[in-house]
Amino acid sequence: MATLPIEDSVIIGRILSPWGIKGWLQVHSFTDPREGIFNYGPWFVDGSSVEIEGHKVSGKRLVVKLPGVASPEEARSWSQKDICIARDQLPAPQEGEYYWHDLIGMTVINKEQVRLGQISQMLSTGAHDVMEVSLVDSDRTVLIPFVQGTFVDRIDTKAKELIVDWPIAWLDD
Repeated sequence: MATLPIEDSVIIGRILSPWGIKGWLQVHSFTDPREGIFNYGPWFVDGSSVEIEGHKVSGKRLVVKLPGVASPEEARSWSQKDICIARDQLPAPQEGEYYWHDLIGMTVINKEQVRLGQISQMLSTGAHDVMEVSLVDSDRTVLIPFVQGTFVDRIDTKAKELIVDWPIAWLDD
């Protein structure tokens, strides 16, 4: 069975819970469109490769059948596990576009060169994406709109730094 080092992987979804009586599993996809999760393979779960025996859309659900999983009881052992793929399966982003997984963990610095913290997660709000930044020396977080040219001034993927137009005064309670 093939394995994939964590640094070479990207999470594209999550196995949720059993579906039906024949060992199928519900899947939550992080891809857009959501059915795109089935275009990638092999999947890696807990670092080991997993082939897909079958998949389908059932109403609003995405469901998958894995080899050797024939009952809800067997399926339950797969519940709440991340689905990863090799990073090199993803197309290169266009100029000015970024994958969320490349932004998470970046250091956020404002234009006054004050290190604010690190991006802990990205959120989709419908209008635009939002960065959740874990502040330096604090258990607090701040939400900063990911709007390039307005709040996001520059992104340096090599240095893993993101420069924002976000004055330190905006962090006060």
